[in-house]
Amino acid sequence: MSDHDYVVILPREDEDDEVSAIGVFGVIWSELSGGIGAWGALRPIFTIILSLVPFLFLGQHFNRQHRKGLGWFLIQLPLILSVVLWPIIFIWSIIDAWWVSSGIVAESQGR
Repeated sequence: MSDHDYVVILPREDEDDEVSAIGVFGVIWSELSGGIGAWGALRPIFTIILSLVPFLFLGQHFNRQHRKGLGWFLIQLPLILSVVLWPIIFIWSIIDAWWVSSGIVAESQGR
């Protein structure tokens, strides 16, 4: 061999290409859940469900943002007197809980 020759060693190909129903289901589930698994796919939805409980801001607590949940709880007390402003903060808390939960899932995928 001269100085410019390269040797390429290829691994032996196995002829074991059996397809099973479980393997197909696994690939379909991975594609549907974005590769983040069942909990990663359902976490934002679960957070929205928790956020739908009025007055408690459970979505923020579930996302471990206890200060934000407590702050919104305290802010809502004067807003309860206002029929217009309280629904706005309630709807915003649902959106925020979903947004943060989706970010947590995306961040865990980046590790």
